[in-house]
Amino acid sequence: MRIAIVVARFNDFITERLLEGATAALAEAGVSGDAVELVRVPGAFEVPMAAQRVAETGRVEAVICLGCLIRGATPHFEYIASACANGITAAAASTGVPMAFGVLTTNSAEEALERVAPGPAHKGREAAEAALEMAQLFARLGDGRS
Repeated sequence: MRIAIVVARFNDFITERLLEGATAALAEAGVSGDAVELVRVPGAFEVPMAAQRVAETGRVEAVICLGCLIRGATPHFEYIASACANGITAAAASTGVPMAFGVLTTNSAEEALERVAPGPAHKGREAAEAALEMAQLFARLGDGRS
């Protein structure tokens, strides 16, 4: 099974921890490092476009989308969070490739750090587990295009 991870560089003090958790969960599930395609993008806004493009290649069975948005004083947070969530949903629907939403939307850096603390509630780990489960489900269901 091949899996893509699309990770935003913005807020990398969080996104790198999301990536570590996701890759650890994949390794524990038996997905080798060679079967993981890593795609880095500038920020959360760019995650859906890259996720769609990598899914369109047909090389992967699922895409893990990772990013971190921290609320500020302007409405920018809401616009980016909405665009990111809607974009990932649309990309998954248009390609038929499962995409896991591992984009944190928090009120503070402290909240973001809580969500990447070691343990089973680590959000990068959760996104990887969801992507694997959906890829396995889709494999059982067939491609649905016939």
